[in-house]
Amino acid sequence: MKILIQIGIIFGLYWVSQCIESVLPVPFPASVISLLLLLALLILRVVKVEHVQEKADFLLNNLGFFFVPVSVSIMNYVGVIRENAAAFLTVCVVSTVLTFAVTAAVVHLARRLLDGGEEDGK
Repeated sequence: MKILIQIGIIFGLYWVSQCIESVLPVPFPASVISLLLLLALLILRVVKVEHVQEKADFLLNNLGFFFVPVSVSIMNYVGVIRENAAAFLTVCVVSTVLTFAVTAAVVHLARRLLDGGEEDGK
């Protein structure tokens, strides 16, 4: 019964997020909406971590299987990828550098806030 409740919570949140997505005036992925809903419910303590822990761990442990269909379908677009290889490579490099920079800035800010505004080395 515990497993059914956990699956029900996860799929229920996704169903609600699909309903929200259908009424939004801009395209926004239902999966992201459901993650935000789950985060809000966890923060508000409406849902406890124990309510979804087992199924979340299962899904995370098997995450690689969810990428198999996407990886196989990419083979249909090898020609497009070859034609735009420079653009893809540029986007990958720029987004990686930006991700590293933003992550470093957030970690630096978080450390300063947690240290109470003390300077490094004091």
